[in-house]
Amino acid sequence: MVSLLRTLRSARRVGLREWWRQMQYIGDAKSGTYIGKDQFGNRYYENRNAEEEIPGRHRWVDYAQHFYHASQVPPEWHSWIQHIRKDPPTQDSIMQSSRQAWQQEWTENLTGTRGAYKPYNTVAPKINAWEPKVTSRG
Repeated sequence: MVSLLRTLRSARRVGLREWWRQMQYIGDAKSGTYIGKDQFGNRYYENRNAEEEIPGRHRWVDYAQHFYHASQVPPEWHSWIQHIRKDPPTQDSIMQSSRQAWQQEWTENLTGTRGAYKPYNTVAPKINAWEPKVTSRG
């Protein structure tokens, strides 16, 4: 549960419109330092003030899309949010130079959408269902 003082402080810092949006989407009032943006338009924030944030919850993502899910976060940003990497990808020199020509761009999981992978089979089935044969009486 968010304290009233923290909620009012966050509303003053981020503005009423952004505060209302946060309450609707994440159910929490957060304010922090803008860290960066990924190719999907997701924005990443951090608040190092130990008095305001619960430890482990001081980094968060503000999704660009209304219908969001965790696969919309690229791996490099996921490793920063989960404290696997200390520096965000925008400041990490290894992440900046490690992009290889053979690597594809990150795409979100498309399961349940029109873009989902649907395999098809061109091989005849090994077992066929029984179909009765009707003969005329005669």
